[in-house]
Amino acid sequence: QVQLVESGGGLVQAGGSLRLSCAASGRTFSRYAMGWFRHAPGKEREFVAGISRSGGSTFYVDSVKGRFTIYRDNVKNTVYLQMNSLKPEDTAVYYCAARSGPGLGYTVDGYDYWGQGTQVTVSS
Repeated sequence: QVQLVESGGGLVQAGGSLRLSCAASGRTFSRYAMGWFRHAPGKEREFVAGISRSGGSTFYVDSVKGRFTIYRDNVKNTVYLQMNSLKPEDTAVYYCAARSGPGLGYTVDGYDYWGQGTQVTVSS
């Protein structure tokens, strides 16, 4: 089992940047593929970005490609989401999640462990 704690959210103007961090407990962090999701009011929770166990493969939802970067540090047991050129439509609670199954995941159901979320608000 793994416990996840996100940090780094906040209020930023459009065009600005934030870096989210997700610290994982335990010694088996490298066994999990990791993902970032977001949940905006009135919308479904949506996949944002994912990364393989080694960090060698990453994938993104089209709306953030070229603006967001996911990466991980398996020594520090942490996954990051660097968000640049933020837009008001990026406003949401952002969650990190861990996947214990094989391969990579794009859906909420594909992840087993979740953090508590961190609020990102982008003002216009």
